[in-house]
Amino acid sequence: MALQQLDNRTARRLFMDRHALIETPTGAATGAALLELITRLGFVQLDSINTVARAHDMILYSRRPSYRPENLKQLYEGDRALFEHWTHDAAVIPMQFYPHWHLRFLRDAALLKKRYRNWHRDGFEAQFKIVLQQIRDHGAVGSSDVGKGEKKASGGWWDWHPSKTALEYLWRSGALTVVGRNGFQKRYDLTERAIEEHLRPGALSCDADETLDTLCNGALDRLGFATSGEIAAFWDTVSSTEARAWCKAQLDQGRLEHIEVAHTDGRLRQVFARPGTVEAAQDIGPAPARMRVLSPFDPVLRDRKRAERLFGFHYRIEVFVPAPKRIYGYYVFPLFEGERMVGRIDMKAQRDADLLQVTAVWPERGVRWPAARIRKLESELQRVARFAGLAQVAFSDNWLRPEI
Repeated sequence: MALQQLDNRTARRLFMDRHALIETPTGAATGAALLELITRLGFVQLDSINTVARAHDMILYSRRPSYRPENLKQLYEGDRALFEHWTHDAAVIPMQFYPHWHLRFLRDAALLKKRYRNWHRDGFEAQFKIVLQQIRDHGAVGSSDVGKGEKKASGGWWDWHPSKTALEYLWRSGALTVVGRNGFQKRYDLTERAIEEHLRPGALSCDADETLDTLCNGALDRLGFATSGEIAAFWDTVSSTEARAWCKAQLDQGRLEHIEVAHTDGRLRQVFARPGTVEAAQDIGPAPARMRVLSPFDPVLRDRKRAERLFGFHYRIEVFVPAPKRIYGYYVFPLFEGERMVGRIDMKAQRDADLLQVTAVWPERGVRWPAARIRKLESELQRVARFAGLAQVAFSDNWLRPEI
């Protein structure tokens, strides 16, 4: 029997709908409304690079233009409606998922002890009691508040002193909670002080099977359709083996079915979806035609391979690529119009001059840039400049480059 198919346009719309990009970008972006948006996405990745605005702020702004960074700070640090931990990277996650992070704490505890010994050498485990006692006696700390006089390990990115390593380990394994950031430096407090008692390990028991079921269901809900590998990668807590077993059990029980999804090149890929997904997807209307600047870490682009299959958009962030080898630039933003990627832009906030400086825009292959599209870009950049607290936008000479 032939499998049901999602054509490429409908698959894009379904994926965009699950990531809050199909509707007009408007609406409230504070309190419960902001929490609802983040819950819909699952989590929002944090990143320190601030060429225009930080990634988490751009992610939320692109969906709710009324959003401002202090809204997330209040929700996270004031309301404690979010907690910070790792998915595939550091992220803020709705507090409702905290009980299902108990499994992640256990797994990170085992994994990171060995990894940190290899990266940071010995010594950090001897600091556990000292660090915990300091926090217990004096309150939340940052990495600069502990380990006075300790010698840092050599190793560039991993240039941590033992107490800093202890802080990270105790956070990743659940004994500490990040309660906010000063600038971008994390502040750690005891989990027993930071997390409500009924959510903490030992108070609310979620066994591994319940957690795996919740996370797999949550991943599929936010992806719309997926392979077992994509389900495992979404939260990066479930293993590939566990995700395959979950998919098989759900398939056997009739809660999932196989469908085929068309790539931009016409090839078909077999994935899992809930029964009725193909029919429901036909009712999703077109996205608004406005142009949006996306963060390189936007959820719709986080899985680079999926973005290439669905949108034909190949993206590689070049922050860690030596300057002479970069194709586009240090930190280049994707440009999203309607339901497709139309280009990428190299721009930076020049705070001293109070302007957003655009160095270059590269059209995607086959995408024309007539005057109407340029006007759309100019309108979006004016909005982004205001969001970034800048007075004006300036374009370098020869900013519109040939497609690559």
